[in-house]
Amino acid sequence: MQTIKGTISGVSGPTVTAKGMNGAKMHTIAFVGKDGLLGEIVRIQGEQAVLQVYEDTTGLSIGEEAISHGKPLTIRLGPGLLSGVFDGIQRPLELLRLKAGDFIKKGISFEALLDKKWEFIPEIKKGDAIESGDVVGVVRENERIEHKILVPPYVSSPLVGTDLKSVPTRVVKEIRKGEITGDEPVAILENNSTISLYQEWPVRQPRPFQQRLSPDTPFLTGQRVFDTVFPVAEGGTAIVPGGFGTGKTIVEQTLARYAKSDIIVYVGCGERGNEMTEVLTDFPKLLDPSAGLPLSLRTVLIVNTSNMPVAAREASIFIGATIAEYFRDMGYRVALMTDSISRWAEALREISSRMEEMPGEEGYPPYLATRLGNFYERAGKVQCLGNKERTGSVTIVSAVSPPGGDFSEPVTQASLRVAGALWALDTDLAYRRHFPAVDWSKSFSLYYNALKDWFTREVAEDAILLRDGIMIILERESELKEVVQVIGLEALQDIDRLTMEMGRIIKEVFLRQSVFNEADAFCAMEKQYWMMKCILEFYQRAKKAIDEGAYLEKILASPIMTRLMRMQDIPSNVFKERAGEMIREIDIGFVKIA
Repeated sequence: MQTIKGTISGVSGPTVTAKGMNGAKMHTIAFVGKDGLLGEIVRIQGEQAVLQVYEDTTGLSIGEEAISHGKPLTIRLGPGLLSGVFDGIQRPLELLRLKAGDFIKKGISFEALLDKKWEFIPEIKKGDAIESGDVVGVVRENERIEHKILVPPYVSSPLVGTDLKSVPTRVVKEIRKGEITGDEPVAILENNSTISLYQEWPVRQPRPFQQRLSPDTPFLTGQRVFDTVFPVAEGGTAIVPGGFGTGKTIVEQTLARYAKSDIIVYVGCGERGNEMTEVLTDFPKLLDPSAGLPLSLRTVLIVNTSNMPVAAREASIFIGATIAEYFRDMGYRVALMTDSISRWAEALREISSRMEEMPGEEGYPPYLATRLGNFYERAGKVQCLGNKERTGSVTIVSAVSPPGGDFSEPVTQASLRVAGALWALDTDLAYRRHFPAVDWSKSFSLYYNALKDWFTREVAEDAILLRDGIMIILERESELKEVVQVIGLEALQDIDRLTMEMGRIIKEVFLRQSVFNEADAFCAMEKQYWMMKCILEFYQRAKKAIDEGAYLEKILASPIMTRLMRMQDIPSNVFKERAGEMIREIDIGFVKIA
């Protein structure tokens, strides 16, 4: 690659201007100053280039050198990612601490993932023809995940670099097995090119796949309001906006622990240091409920706290997306959590203002929506590259922090244009200790219709009818609330007062969950179905009893009301049996009331 050298002519925070950069290419990295600070070229004007530097620029001076080798911002992908904690430019934070102490020094670098040997088990043999995306072997990275070593994708883009360019089909000349380090080849091909445990990929370029598949399977989280009421498909996108203290981070961490996904990529983008400290401290101690093993075995953490360089924050979500796509290509279901996308947008705004670009709404750059679209479009359920058919998915759940909880601000609105689901968090619900604090009147899911067949087939034939019945009660209860504010609760008819009471039960029992209650922290779909069944069975029998002349007070005083209010305390594995008993009690109870 051509080496281009320039001279620093201006410094403004993380933005550096260098002259004499004739021949420089957009979105390629450069090393700035005597310390070799890592940066990226974001604008070219003649022989002058503007760079955003991913490290602290304090001490840089006019006249120092800037060097570009024409390579895009890339990260290394391979064994060692899982359980790893990296900063916004994929530097392993624990190894940096051991090397340089608790504070990251300027210009320090570390070769990620190359510090360990791995036991490689080949799945191909000499003479086999392989193509992009084929599995050449596996590394048992831990007792939870089998790391598949893939043939790097065939891509003709100049951003990828010549090391990944080759003909689509290649013949194996030699294959190795046993302990192999990161810089050693595992396979040598007839054209003398090699395949190693690791591959590099430019973070701003999506990884290729054979075919994008329809979203027909839900992303199960174990949270009733997300799974049943506002479901998201595997490979879909959801945003979680909410004001300060509404529980956005808790929602993301709860999904990271309980969601039915193989891999979790968690990006702490501009979050407070104490919150990320809690994540780093708690994750190694948490157990994966589905396997009984440490949750960290299937987790990759990208950490860029609010006091770390702002330019690296802008790159961190694309690094997270690239890692997620890499595991997707192995055929895994990946959940990408970003917390929060608003802090990423603030970094974009700061960089844009230092480059003196024309501001858009609220000072954000005019291309905010385009950049967000580039990120969200990297979600999806796909058929992976390779001879053997396999599917993988990347599901993106992004926290959004609108100032003052105002959902009309640009980041929330731009995210809504491309996201498939909105889980809107409400400050009043959060203050009432209602978790998740999801406002069911503002939230929606565009995947609901596409997932109806799955719910009918995998849960029950009447699952959709029950869900719709729950929503009808909630909508009617919201209407009646407005009436009550005018005429008072006592002026309502008994049937409307019953609807108000059932709306309260749905909100307090079905939509509310406790992360501290082991029986309720994760709710299986079968339990969710039978909870709806019990609530609606009681509602229908109560309406019939009122029509036949029964008193509402007698209905509400029945012991079955207490059972309904404690349903969430029943473990999922025995709930179907208990629900059957409860429905029989409802039948017997209303015979007595009548």
